[in-house]
Amino acid sequence: MHVLMTADTIGGVWNYARELATGLSQRGVRITLVSFGEIPSSEQTQWMEGLSRFDYRPTGFKLEWMRDSMEDLEHSSEYLQSLIDEVQPDVLHFNQYLYGALHSSVPKIVCAHSDVIGWWQAVRGSDPPSSSWIDEYRQLVYSGLAAADTVVAPSRWMLESLSENYLQPVAGRVIYNGRTPTLFNPHVSKEEFVMSVGRVWDAGKQVTLLAQQELPCETFLVGSAQDPDGTSQLTLFEAFGERKVNINFKGPQTEAQLRQLYGRCSIYAATSRYEPFGLAPLEAAFSRCALVANDIPSLREIWGDAALYFNHNDARSLGVSIRSLLADPDLRRDYANRALRRAQSHYTAAQMSDEYLSLYRSLISAEVLAA
Repeated sequence: MHVLMTADTIGGVWNYARELATGLSQRGVRITLVSFGEIPSSEQTQWMEGLSRFDYRPTGFKLEWMRDSMEDLEHSSEYLQSLIDEVQPDVLHFNQYLYGALHSSVPKIVCAHSDVIGWWQAVRGSDPPSSSWIDEYRQLVYSGLAAADTVVAPSRWMLESLSENYLQPVAGRVIYNGRTPTLFNPHVSKEEFVMSVGRVWDAGKQVTLLAQQELPCETFLVGSAQDPDGTSQLTLFEAFGERKVNINFKGPQTEAQLRQLYGRCSIYAATSRYEPFGLAPLEAAFSRCALVANDIPSLREIWGDAALYFNHNDARSLGVSIRSLLADPDLRRDYANRALRRAQSHYTAAQMSDEYLSLYRSLISAEVLAA
C-alpha cells in the first residue's frame, strides 16, 4: 500500500503526521509525505531517519487559514496534482481541507484537525464577520469536505462542529489522535509546579488565565510568544499583574527539554477554550501529570473522569482547582494515575495507526469493487 499524506510544520499536525507516518511505515506501508508552511529544521525531521519506503517532499507554500494565501494555495494544489500523477498512490490522506477537492480517482481522506470558523465561535462567541478572507476560507473548506470520500476528525465534537458550520460529511469517522508512550517518562520524581503548553498569542489556548490567579507555586509556560507577524505578545500578561504571579516563560522547547519538563511537572493546566483534541495534554498524561482542564465538550469527551475540570473559562475556578491538587498529594497522585491510564488505554500511536490502516484498506477495497 502507498499513501500520499500532507502535513504542516507549524502546529501539532506535524507531531500527528510523525506518529502516523512512523506507525504506517512500521506496518509495511509506503509513505510519501508532503509538508506545507515553514521548511522544517533538521531536528524536526530527525525522526524520519531509518524509515523504510519513505519519501519526504518539503515545501514552503502558505497554509489555507493564512491571509493572502490564495496564490500559494493554487500553486500547492498544482504541485500535489502533479505529484499524484508521478507517484501514483493508493490512498490520499490530506491534513488540510482544500486538497480534498483535487480531481483524482484515488480515494481521498480529509482529516479535520481544527478550523477558523469553529475557533472564532469558541473564542469570540460569534461567527466571524464576512470578509474576502473568511468567505474564501469557507468555500475552500466546504469544497474539500464535499469532495472527500471520508472525513476524519480527532473527536466527535470536531465532527459535529464541521456538520454545523459546513456540511454533514457523506462518510464521517472519529479516529482519536495518539502518541508513542515511550517518548515520555512517567517515572521521574515530581516537583510542585504547574505547566502549560500553548502559543501565547493564540486566544484559543487562553494561557492568560494562569496569570489571573496568584498560585503558591511556579508556573512554566511553554510556547511561542510571537504571533505570525513576528510581534511579541507577552504584553498580554501585563494587564493581569504579571509581576505578582510566579510565571516562568520558557518559550519554544526541544523534544528533550519538553520531555524533562513534563516528567518533573505535577500539574498540567489545559486552559484552551478551543481544542478539537489537544496533543499537549496527552503528552502530559503520558508523563503522569495530573490534568486540570477547562470544562469544554471536547476535553470532557477525551478525558472523561481522568481530569479535574474548572468552570468554563473561569480563572478563579482554575486557581481553586490547582490549589486543591497542590494541597492534597494523594488526590494529585490519583488524578495523575487516572490520566496516565486513560492515555495508555485510549490514545496510543499504535491504536491510531491501526485504525487508519483499517480505513485505508476499506477505501481501497471499495474502489476495487467499484471498478
